[in-house]
Amino acid sequence: MLRSGLKMTNIVAIKKEQHQNVKVAAQRDLSQFAGQHIAPVTVREFAQAATSYPIVLVKEPESNQFRTVVMLGLEAGENLYLSDEKWQAIYVPQALSMVPFSLGLDPEKENTLTSCVDLDSPFVGEDKEHALFDEQGNETDFFKNIHDQLGRLYENELTNQKFMQVLTDNDLIQELELIVTFADGQSKKLVGIYGINEKNLQNLKDETVLEFNKAGTFMPIHAMLTSAGQVNRLAQLRNTGSNPQKIANIQYSVKTEEAK
Repeated sequence: MLRSGLKMTNIVAIKKEQHQNVKVAAQRDLSQFAGQHIAPVTVREFAQAATSYPIVLVKEPESNQFRTVVMLGLEAGENLYLSDEKWQAIYVPQALSMVPFSLGLDPEKENTLTSCVDLDSPFVGEDKEHALFDEQGNETDFFKNIHDQLGRLYENELTNQKFMQVLTDNDLIQELELIVTFADGQSKKLVGIYGINEKNLQNLKDETVLEFNKAGTFMPIHAMLTSAGQVNRLAQLRNTGSNPQKIANIQYSVKTEEAK
């Protein structure tokens, strides 16, 4: 089963009083995501993400809410896009490219998001190049830029929530399974995946089609549908890697009530 979310780390809200001496490395890579098989993406990333990754929906186990993610591997702990510390795609999901920063709740302000940093990241320490605060305690230009990027990520997340609501309200989400057939004849199914219900999409009422057109809703929907072909890229990356279990065929199918 595919499950969403980033690995747990020592992520804290950035406060001048506690973190004035914290610095971040100028050169950062994505090696910490070597064992991550999915990554969150937002609607505004779909057009670029669809050129390299399958975009699917998964359910958060705690809230049962849907999240949009890209698949990085075919099983837990497998990231096929990271090889010898090099990322095997031009586009990197924003949530990963922000490492070691992220958005999180401010412990001092209720229901308020703030900039956070992973203190356990190898790119964080007092001996690194980029300071968050200057000697007077003011935010550096580097940190101001991080604020701006995280702000855009937050705005994108709000857009994402609206998109998910539209899909839910119009019954456009269906459960899928990914069937992987290996060269030795064995096969397995990946479950916990959701995608667009194409039948319901084709049967939308005329007024709903008009609303979707005006709102630009069809663009991310079509990007998701197009991205399904990127499962072949996952198979290709697996077959050219070190895993001895090679893939002969891989395809999506709608999960039936009997299968459930």
